[in-house]
Amino acid sequence: MSTEDWDVYDRNCPTRRLLDRIGDRWTVLIVGTLDRGPLRFGEIARRIDGISQKMLTQTLRGLERDGLVIRTLYPQVPPRVEYELSPAGRTLQEPLRALEAWAESHMSDVLESRELYDRSASGACGPVRSRA
Repeated sequence: MSTEDWDVYDRNCPTRRLLDRIGDRWTVLIVGTLDRGPLRFGEIARRIDGISQKMLTQTLRGLERDGLVIRTLYPQVPPRVEYELSPAGRTLQEPLRALEAWAESHMSDVLESRELYDRSASGACGPVRSRA
């Protein structure tokens, strides 16, 4: 299929599930962590504060299934497994780094907006701004 055949705005298009995958916070953090090269499961877990073993396992499996991560098993005792970004996974690094940078540089503005919203008398509708 050509690029024109995919439509993320169509609810039945598989690109929607791919957007779910690459827009997931754990995917963003795992891709950022694997930016440094191949890592073992425990190393990834230590670098991503707050990720559970279950979520790390599920996310790595999903990324492997989608061809974004390569899992390498080394036949030794005990077995050693490493994860690294595939060539397709490496193409995600730049846009996801931009997303991380945006979140960090705009967090103060977002917190201020949340505070204004939460303090507003109307609450559910947020602050009213006139358009003059």
